[in-house]
Amino acid sequence: MAKITREQLHGYLEDCLSDAETAKVEQALRESESLQRMLRAIMQERDRGEHSIGAIWCRERLSCPNREQLGSYLLKALDPALQDYIDFHLRTVACPYCLANLEDLKSLQVEEAPKKQARHRRFFEYSAGYLKVCRKK
Repeated sequence: MAKITREQLHGYLEDCLSDAETAKVEQALRESESLQRMLRAIMQERDRGEHSIGAIWCRERLSCPNREQLGSYLLKALDPALQDYIDFHLRTVACPYCLANLEDLKSLQVEEAPKKQARHRRFFEYSAGYLKVCRKK
């Protein structure tokens, strides 16, 4: 049986582990009563509202970029240092909250071509009509 750490159990509870790590933790939990007790203790600590700096940092997601920054990241419109940090946060830390937020933003970027063309046509017609009214004055 692989050695499972408290940090891995915290990640398991936060759903922050990869599929392979999650499977490894679940298998170890099935086989070890002591690991089950440790998991219950961690859950009780969380329920009491652990107030360590690390717990507050994770709970409040203080290192996570906001949605506007993630949108700018997608457009590559950030200064290089922030672009690199967000890249690290997404690729190395693999923050599940930010990855989900990023996927949502990506899905908003991909718009069906007919819808996009229709919207552009409406904008053009409105602005062209507005220009015609302004010329008549």
